[in-house]
Amino acid sequence: MSPNPNARLAAKLHRRVCLVLTEDAVLAEELLARKKLAAEVAGRLSDKVLLVRPGRVEAVLDELRKMGHTPQVVGK
Repeated sequence: MSPNPNARLAAKLHRRVCLVLTEDAVLAEELLARKKLAAEVAGRLSDKVLLVRPGRVEAVLDELRKMGHTPQVVGK
């Protein structure tokens, strides 16, 4: 069955969001296991991508550094 060219795609575009991109799914799981960090995550977009709650970027960066990570900030 071929896709209908007239069908609508239900999609939203969000600007100015913060994502945590991990190298692998295991690291994403490790981050979510940390209660303070998990509280700042609004959702998981894929096995390696976490969506940060609005306005919580600095809290996430602080927690990542406490865990010994050196996050790279892009587009700040």
